[in-house]
Amino acid sequence: MQQTETEQGPKPSGQHRPIRSFVLREGRLTPGQARAFAELWPRFGVDWVPGNLLDPGCLFASNSLQAGETPELPVADETSALPAIFLEIGFGNGVSLAQMAEAHPERRYLGVEVHRPGVGHLLLELERRGLENVRVLRCDAVELLTQGLPPASLDGAYLFFPDPWPKQRHHKRRILKPGFMDLMARVIRPGGTFHAATDWTPYAEQMLAVLTAADATFANTAPSGGYSERPADRPLTKFERRGQGLGHAVHDLIFRRRGDQP
Repeated sequence: MQQTETEQGPKPSGQHRPIRSFVLREGRLTPGQARAFAELWPRFGVDWVPGNLLDPGCLFASNSLQAGETPELPVADETSALPAIFLEIGFGNGVSLAQMAEAHPERRYLGVEVHRPGVGHLLLELERRGLENVRVLRCDAVELLTQGLPPASLDGAYLFFPDPWPKQRHHKRRILKPGFMDLMARVIRPGGTFHAATDWTPYAEQMLAVLTAADATFANTAPSGGYSERPADRPLTKFERRGQGLGHAVHDLIFRRRGDQP
């Protein structure tokens, strides 16, 4: 059974439970999603163990696995050449990630999400569209960024419509904050991009303040120094359409990683 944070049991004495940007709740899987976990997870999924450093490029080496076959999880190799690879954090139901992967078969994508129904939905989308350039992780994105990805291993990262945690007492749960941008600076190569989007204007203002304050490592690509226009290669998400229906403005923030490109 999937657990909420409060159901995971007491932490060892002297340790503080980390503040997470999500609360896990068990969602009911459809029969199709249950089949996806049984048959498609071995093909597209990555069973990452916190503390193990991944080599993202090697995750795509074995893309012809059949149902029931489980690949060995690759570890980092300093001599391996990394492909152009992008990460979406919190992909929801995965439709937008699948659309980007279908539109850009030359790119490779990692998607991380904690909620099982969304993961199952993406697995089915990958099968339906015949895609092989996506790998899926079900874990805490912050843990993955901290412990699982090598430095400068990503060409870009996406954070589309994260939970805005609108109540003041919950703002500490928002994922985009200064420490998060330190993690982004570590894993995104010089010249790579970080792209966030939200339809919650107060959160957009906080995002812009945090990203602007990270000026030592990230530069705003918007000439105005504010929000960017939605690029053509970012699909409209269900959250965006819902926000538009409610009259919410959508804000895109696109920042480029500073530094000399290799």
